[in-house]
Amino acid sequence: MKKAILIISILALSLSLSAQRMGRTPNDTLRSVIVQPDGRVLFQIYAPKARTVSLGGDLGYGSRVEFKEAPNGVWQGMSGKLDNGLFRYHFIVDGVKVQDPKSALAGETSAILTVGEGYVKDVPHGAVAQRWYYSKNLKEMRRMHVWTPAGYENSKQKLPVLYLIHGGGDNDAAWPTVGAAGWILDNLLAEGKMVPMIVVMPNGTINVPDEVPPFAEDLFSSIIPFVEQNYRVLANQKSRAIAGLSMGGMETMEAVFTHPEMFSYAWVLSSSLKPGVDPKQEAERLGIAGKIAQINKEYRQFYFTQGGPSDIAYQNCKNTLKVMDELGLNYKYVENAQAGHSWPTWRADLEVLAPQIFK
Repeated sequence: MKKAILIISILALSLSLSAQRMGRTPNDTLRSVIVQPDGRVLFQIYAPKARTVSLGGDLGYGSRVEFKEAPNGVWQGMSGKLDNGLFRYHFIVDGVKVQDPKSALAGETSAILTVGEGYVKDVPHGAVAQRWYYSKNLKEMRRMHVWTPAGYENSKQKLPVLYLIHGGGDNDAAWPTVGAAGWILDNLLAEGKMVPMIVVMPNGTINVPDEVPPFAEDLFSSIIPFVEQNYRVLANQKSRAIAGLSMGGMETMEAVFTHPEMFSYAWVLSSSLKPGVDPKQEAERLGIAGKIAQINKEYRQFYFTQGGPSDIAYQNCKNTLKVMDELGLNYKYVENAQAGHSWPTWRADLEVLAPQIFK
């Protein structure tokens, strides 16, 4: 049996799972930090069985926060006025230090355990960079991670680009860490199994009720232009691919079906059209019927993948594919791993995806 990496990332996984479920507790929609107009900050954490909650960190005088529990199990505390700047903080629940589970960076605090060989091998390694850009439609600075292959710095070659999106509850750091994307790509390239490419891993999480359409707008108005202005890339349709898991799969379809002329490869991993909404209604909103002929002609690949029947997106995906069949979309369906709605499934997907594109 192939040796693999075992990654303990319970928080990231549970948040990804909750992205396609109905809210069951106040925690599903809780905002842990709310900055008030006067500079005070409301801190909140869902801890219905806790006896005491306090706040630690380096907020200075403003860190003197007293918490009270609401009847719904949410503990709330208001800080004093904080000056402009950056502050570290954490909750202390019954004497135990707890990193904010609702923070946008929560997935980056999870521990990672490698068992066996893992993915880090003695091969030439590329670079994973954090890049900040200004989002024109969101009116804020946002971050992406970008993988460039080994030797990119000393080359003048223009490369194709894969836009690779994480799932709900995670951010752009998920694929480079728990997703092992950089290491997987390093190994595939060293083994001659894929062509050199640039892989852009944007932040698909936006703090709005329906983040899928705004992300697609950000992709086209800011992310792709930033990449094509700052990297040596082939800026044409046949040299762009897009893939996303779970919520990122929804964002992948939003991007493809609103701007089919931008890509030639699309991979939807463990996802579907918007859960809880009639897929025919979503297809109508996106105007898919009028774009099928163009996609069937111009796209070299259109894949849907899942992690087997235990994947929580399984039935939603099947319902989506039924609509795609009725509309006449040419696609392939595969299950690269029987690991459910989890990172072992999506890492296996990436290992299959990357060698197939741009050839």
